[in-house]
Amino acid sequence: MTQNFRLAQEADAPALAELLRQAYVSNTELGIHFAAANADTEAAKKHITNNVCYLLEEDGKLLGTISLRMPWGPNPGPAGLPHIGWLAVSPTAGKKGIGSRLLDFIEQDIARDQLKCPAVTLGTAVEHPWLPQLYEKRGYKKIAETDLGLGHITAYFKKIIIKSFK
Repeated sequence: MTQNFRLAQEADAPALAELLRQAYVSNTELGIHFAAANADTEAAKKHITNNVCYLLEEDGKLLGTISLRMPWGPNPGPAGLPHIGWLAVSPTAGKKGIGSRLLDFIEQDIARDQLKCPAVTLGTAVEHPWLPQLYEKRGYKKIAETDLGLGHITAYFKKIIIKSFK
């Protein structure tokens, strides 16, 4: 079976929206309401248009997605760096390291190797029972917390991906 990454196109918006809704169910059940959990086709299309959005497929089947929000885009992250967002893994993909593969791809292949970015940021709910710790284990350091009015406190994390950057 062959897995490959590709940039999402507008025509992928319905499938992306469905993936996001399925992948974020467990967060919603925890009472954490990320915007991606309620993405419809129009929101997915807007996300694809305004961000660098990648899909991971295996033999044509959508396994996951990850995006970079750029500092100059309409929804920049907190630190003037590319901001990772809308990370989602299909619940049917099982526990096969897809989330780690998505993060490795966006951090290393795209942000570091192609864009030459010294660091990236991401955000998650402080209240989430495992995501903040998962990101810290991957080398992310908390840089801020804020209330975006979503019913949870958002923690922002930064990871240096070019070691000569301080």
